[in-house]
Amino acid sequence: MKKKQFKININQRTVNCKLNIENYTLHTTYSPLKYIYLEKIDSTQKYLIEKIKKQELFPPVCVWTELQTDGIGSRGNVWKGKKGNLFFSFAFEKEKFKDVPLQSLSIYFGWIFKKTLNELGSKAVMKWPNDIYLIRNEPKKIGGVITNIINNYIICGIGLNTRFAPEDEFGSLDIELKNDKILKRFFSNFEKIRGWDTVFIEFKNEFEEYKNIFSIEGVLAEDGSIQNNKKRIYSKR
Repeated sequence: MKKKQFKININQRTVNCKLNIENYTLHTTYSPLKYIYLEKIDSTQKYLIEKIKKQELFPPVCVWTELQTDGIGSRGNVWKGKKGNLFFSFAFEKEKFKDVPLQSLSIYFGWIFKKTLNELGSKAVMKWPNDIYLIRNEPKKIGGVITNIINNYIICGIGLNTRFAPEDEFGSLDIELKNDKILKRFFSNFEKIRGWDTVFIEFKNEFEEYKNIFSIEGVLAEDGSIQNNKKRIYSKR
């Protein structure tokens, strides 16, 4: 892997700090992927969406931080983050994921991320449709995935409590890893884990194993929705 690193000072409306930009050339289908590290940000996803709309950033790109103050959580909630955890958002062209049902993009990205954590030694599991959990004495959420489509781009945000749980009801990762190692391993897995069919088969097996623990009723359909009483459900909203 070829690496080039430099620093700049820039005034951003949402950033009151130095902005470090790191460019890594990844030899995958989705390269070159630019990594942008922010020391502090309200929301990596809000930042990335704004920059793409203004045509100041272009996919493929990833923005990440270890201190996020106003992240986007499930069902419109705020994802509270403590310093030292991992928060990132990335954007790719929509056409690169043509075989993935749009409503199940969070399942697709979430599963690859969960598998990455497993490869690194974690016992994390994925709860339908977009949450990462650890199951010890009781299930505790340690991360989540939110995906948006802006024009022809897919923008996905992922938050993970790698070190600290913001509140008692949440958990944190069960292994000690540097955040940048998780990030790089995740994107390298994009090349290894291709296609909705592969992801769906693996996710369905885990879904069946843990659906009772998560109190999920219904049958998982091939497009990632849950069929319950002749209705298709695509999210918990």
